[in-house]
Amino acid sequence: MKRYKNEDLENKKHRSGSIIFVPNFKNKNLYMPRVVVGLSGGVDSSVAAYLLKEKGYDVIGIFMKNWHDESVVINNECPWIDDSNDAMLVAQKLGIPFQVLDLSKPYKEKIVDYMFAEYEAGRTPNPDILCNREIKFDVFLEAAEKLNADFLATGHYCQKREFNTGDSTTYQLIAGADKAKDQSYFLCQLTQNQLKKALFPIGHLQKWQVREIAAKLELVTANKRDSQGLCFVGKIRLPEFLQQQLKPKKGNIIEIANNADMFLKKEDSDGFVKATKFKTKSVSFKYSPSDGKKIGEHNGAHYYTIGQRKGLNVGGKIEPLFVLEKDVLENIIYVGMGENHPGLLRKALFVSANEVHWIRNDLEIKIGEFKNYLARIRYRQPLENVEVLRTLEGLYFYFENLQKGIAPGQFVAWYDGEELLGSGVIA
Repeated sequence: MKRYKNEDLENKKHRSGSIIFVPNFKNKNLYMPRVVVGLSGGVDSSVAAYLLKEKGYDVIGIFMKNWHDESVVINNECPWIDDSNDAMLVAQKLGIPFQVLDLSKPYKEKIVDYMFAEYEAGRTPNPDILCNREIKFDVFLEAAEKLNADFLATGHYCQKREFNTGDSTTYQLIAGADKAKDQSYFLCQLTQNQLKKALFPIGHLQKWQVREIAAKLELVTANKRDSQGLCFVGKIRLPEFLQQQLKPKKGNIIEIANNADMFLKKEDSDGFVKATKFKTKSVSFKYSPSDGKKIGEHNGAHYYTIGQRKGLNVGGKIEPLFVLEKDVLENIIYVGMGENHPGLLRKALFVSANEVHWIRNDLEIKIGEFKNYLARIRYRQPLENVEVLRTLEGLYFYFENLQKGIAPGQFVAWYDGEELLGSGVIA
């Protein structure tokens, strides 16, 4: 949609030497596309808004208010009131319109209720991924379109590319240039239609470059700490958060020895048909109280996740304890000592067919086909070599190296080089 007349603009080169890489509307006969920027009150979205304005976009800044209950948010980590004020100050500094949008109702329905349901069922959710799919690039995008916005921009460290095939355009989700900050994993559930509307203005920059730009502009967010915790809510006290609906319930902590019989019965997978090996190795160990010994008690199995180390409150061990498995029906947590405990490590995982999501539908593999990719099962995990098999049931992932703490409910994302192709919920 064409809008206000734009003056000639030039590429701005900062002291870092980086050139802003977003479409540049230099022709004064063109009109500015409108873009809504999700101003979070952090440095990344602040600089994203600045870069877009410098390129001639008609920029509107909006802060999403997703949460009202401060009792479960750790103070000074990411309080929404302070963030909202910082976002407003940035908008004033940049001279762009600003407003606060209350999305707490859809956020509760789509994210918070989902979290409660997943933890209650014994799975480990990733609310940040769902927040991007269901809130930022759905509900928030709809709100932006009501303002006649052509695009929605965020401060994510990732990149978008596109190419044309005939009359159709394909959009690619590319990892951020700053490998230490790459956030493409959090966007692994986006669709082609959502990517079409998305802009990631800082994806080609390093974090230090972003802070340098903010400092040069004297933005209030220039030296602000990066936020951690729940998407647009902050770092929460998870037990207190979950206790709003999931009540404490005493249960046993059972330790499984490293040399338990189930770990000694190793199968000779070399003799297996390849597909059988993929399926066999994707099955997690199943435990019963008789497989170990009671070493303590907990307040609710649904509060814990596989691979968790902190919060067990059991001392006297040579090495740290890790959660190997949890049984929410019997309210039992199974733990093992040491980060190399055999119950904590697996070579394979499975994603059921109804949970498989391809960003690039044109690259979807066929049933019975094997394909080599790179993949990760959590944010900031280095990409790992993996071979994927598609069956009628879904996708099997067989990793080159053992993976630690594979947790049902989390997302696996697979890449071809720097391009994220798809993702799925681990079964």
